[in-house]
Amino acid sequence: MRETLASSLRTHLGAYATIGAVVTALAGGFAYTAGWLSPGRLTPTKLVDAFAPPGGPALGHRRNHAKGICFTGVFESNGQGSVASRAAVFAPGTFPALGRFNLGTADPGAPDATVRVRGLGLQITAANGEVWRSAMIDAPVFPVSTPQAFYDLLLASRSKDPDALKTFAGAHPEFAAFGAWAKSAPYTGSYAEERYNGLNTFLLVAASGAERPARWSFVPQGPVVPISAADLAARGPDHLEKEIAERVAKAPQRWTAQLTLADPGDPTADPSKAWPETRATVAVGTLVVQRIEAEPDGPCRDINFDPTVLPDGIRVSDDPFPAARSAAYARSFDLRTAEAKHYPSR
Repeated sequence: MRETLASSLRTHLGAYATIGAVVTALAGGFAYTAGWLSPGRLTPTKLVDAFAPPGGPALGHRRNHAKGICFTGVFESNGQGSVASRAAVFAPGTFPALGRFNLGTADPGAPDATVRVRGLGLQITAANGEVWRSAMIDAPVFPVSTPQAFYDLLLASRSKDPDALKTFAGAHPEFAAFGAWAKSAPYTGSYAEERYNGLNTFLLVAASGAERPARWSFVPQGPVVPISAADLAARGPDHLEKEIAERVAKAPQRWTAQLTLADPGDPTADPSKAWPETRATVAVGTLVVQRIEAEPDGPCRDINFDPTVLPDGIRVSDDPFPAARSAAYARSFDLRTAEAKHYPSR
């Protein structure tokens, strides 16, 4: 998710001009999970390498969402999710949570206002030890419908051809919805004021064995105050990390965990398509962020927020992105682990 697009886009393509940076930072690297050894096929290595800025990757850092800060807290499950899923995280109770607020960029030093996409990596551990991991962003839709299209978008955004993005957008009409959001959606001055969306579809498995496709979001319980990019820039290049640390020190911050349940016929394999707002939603609990911790030696430093790490009762659907993200996240994790000596200790 981070961002520099060709300035040559005009008129109706102006919606995409703010996205270039976003493109290089979206919800992690994506690659096919089959046929990696076939010549010409997209691989985790190719995809992860495509995120690198012209000067090369920031060694020791995540290859995407490189700028972020850790937190710890709890997930207070109200038990309502148990109707749709037998997952232990949906049983009534309070469970440990840890996560990471982040910006969609490959540059850990990027000023906050230059990054359009914000993210939330989250791990919840149920009483039986099962883990639910998720990686979410604040965009309402993903820019493209397949991993290959995302890779092609990365290449187009880096191309020296001034018409590369125009050509790409013409071949991928689904890109328009994300472009409109990136151009017009307001910023906020806090990670605590963002709604974080899991754009991929998963299957909830009930105690009876019945399955239903679902997506989830974490919706802020506090007030949301829209601001402009200029206002955010005026607050400083690292405002978001400082602000969330100060805010949480004063009081825990809360998000409502909300499941959205699909109806028959809703697209499950395409995260670029939003479901109708009339779909049934279930508030299943509250994420409470209780403590902000510096990332270098914080509890999220070595967590890989792999979206395929799921408890019994949640499983992947026909959406190709979770498995693709898992492969790319693993590649990124291996690289930064091998480069640990380059990562600042504080």
